Amino acid sequence: MLDTKTPLVELQDISISFGGVRAVESASMALYPGEVLALLGHNGAGKSTLVKILSGAYKRDAGTIRIDGKEATINNPRDAKAYGIETIYQTLAVADNVDAAANLFLGRELTTALGTLDDAAMESRTREVMGRLNPNFKRFKEPVKALSGGQRQSVAIARAILFNARILIMDEPTAALGPQETAQVGDLIKQLKSEGIGIFLISHDIHDVFDLADRVCVMKNGEVVGTANTADVTKDEVLGMIILGKVPAGATPGPGAIKV
Repeated sequence: MLDTKTPLVELQDISISFGGVRAVESASMALYPGEVLALLGHNGAGKSTLVKILSGAYKRDAGTIRIDGKEATINNPRDAKAYGIETIYQTLAVADNVDAAANLFLGRELTTALGTLDDAAMESRTREVMGRLNPNFKRFKEPVKALSGGQRQSVAIARAILFNARILIMDEPTAALGPQETAQVGDLIKQLKSEGIGIFLISHDIHDVFDLADRVCVMKNGEVVGTANTADVTKDEVLGMIILGKVPAGATPGPGAIKV
């Protein structure tokens, strides 16, 4: 049974500056097991910078990160991976010229006792993970460049969870996808949720957010405006948070909320 009371991740008063410009100011939020938390805001709002701190790409100036209730030390991407944190970027960063198994084990290839690549073992593990994540995926022998956008997302997600990721950061996972592929990615996210994986979802598509996210956290000018359950707010109210910094009755205000 999942412990849904202790956050998988807790960010407390995170701040970072670049050249004297404060990109994130005292940002706090929590992500729970089996939850999708959408991070929303205009370009430059601070959401991408914040998750880059969590993923180890940036080193915070101040604040605390807790994983499973315990303070975590994350100074680089290797530290983040050790805590089960994986990032799936909008560009996916997949190797187009090789197949799914080669992508899943890229840089972490399995070898035989003779030191040669163990292609059979890697394909077997790939089929196992993909079968759990996307049972309809059958194109194991084809280079990734031949796959659809939704199938490519499947490969990128499978690579993340193959090595026991518990916390996923997904950057615009449905960008440039058609309706059918967007629905496929939605199914992938629901499967991840059912396994207790927590997901930070960065998206500009308010419709996707309401379809996929349990909660929303809006940032503006580097500060958290407010957080809300998607069931407690309307799309127009969330847009008001993004554009004006105005927090509706159904949301919990943050330091960046305008005073009304």
